[in-house]
Amino acid sequence: MTDLDERIVRTLRDRAEGAVDPARLLQASRARGRRRQLRRRVAAGTALSLIGALGVVGVTGTGLDGLTGRLPWTATTSTGATPVPPRVDGVPGAAADPALVGSDPNVLHFGLDPTRARYLGWEVIRGRTESVRLSVRDDQPVHVEVSSTPELSISVSFGGVEVEAAAPGPQTFDGTIHPASGGVKAMVKLWHPAPGLYARAVILRGDRAGLEQAVKALRWNEAHSCAVPLRLDALPEGAPITACSVEVGSYPRLVSSEFTLGRAATQVMFVKYRYASGALTQTAGNRTVAGRPAYLSPDGTTLDLLGIPKTVVSANFGWQWEDGRSVGVEPGATSGFTEADATTVLAGARVVEDPTLPESWE
Repeated sequence: MTDLDERIVRTLRDRAEGAVDPARLLQASRARGRRRQLRRRVAAGTALSLIGALGVVGVTGTGLDGLTGRLPWTATTSTGATPVPPRVDGVPGAAADPALVGSDPNVLHFGLDPTRARYLGWEVIRGRTESVRLSVRDDQPVHVEVSSTPELSISVSFGGVEVEAAAPGPQTFDGTIHPASGGVKAMVKLWHPAPGLYARAVILRGDRAGLEQAVKALRWNEAHSCAVPLRLDALPEGAPITACSVEVGSYPRLVSSEFTLGRAATQVMFVKYRYASGALTQTAGNRTVAGRPAYLSPDGTTLDLLGIPKTVVSANFGWQWEDGRSVGVEPGATSGFTEADATTVLAGARVVEDPTLPESWE
């Protein structure tokens, strides 16, 4: 997924009642946000959630998703054919109308040829960008981000490995390939797939040929649903979905997705879905939501919906924007969203019975 601070900037831009200066916010938050995202959101948020909430077994010598020796955010090898987001009929692709990019958090306005590359994930951020993560030869991961403006994210996260996505010098969308900035081995290409459409592809640990192969697999005249194995039938008042993302790099052993809800200029809630085939079904909670056990974290910022086989759905409402950076809310404070809001969301959450059957995703 994209950097947490970058994601919140985008959400705030869309939901702000007044002007939001993303350049100033990013400059203040860039260093803090990257360290905080790597420490908290990846290490604690994913690992501890899977260990504690899912009750994963066989951790010693085995990744949390059941892949030997690897953690789920670094696994890129699927044990089966990965899901493909379903086509949406009657909706133009990005090449036909670049203004549609980011217009609907439930629709991706480009795709890829699944016979030439494999989906690792996809994401839509309303009012901003759409992206896919794919794998080409030798499982080289590639991140493609598309926008109707040249304002793309500063960095790209390959499952915890941060890549400075900007090529050296001025950012020109001329189709040339450059080494990425920073110390991570990666290649970057910026180009115009169609007039008024801006795209960037980043390949991690790959070469020019692999990057060009990924670009050739992209399809610009089709639209797809941001299909996920979770549906939210109830949202807090004034808090629509502003972003949708899916990770299927280790499918079918691990499936994860996330919705972002935005309200006012500083309020953000993340609703996360995690399925792990090697997990136990956790039922020991301290709350009840819609007849299911639930668990409120000790700091009162995350509510987990339990009792779902091998799955946990979490509503994290403990983030707010302060002094140009995203911060965790101190115990007893409020981010604007409350436990009652989280309960509303989880009570209306519908989880597919078998996430390894992507045709059942919505």
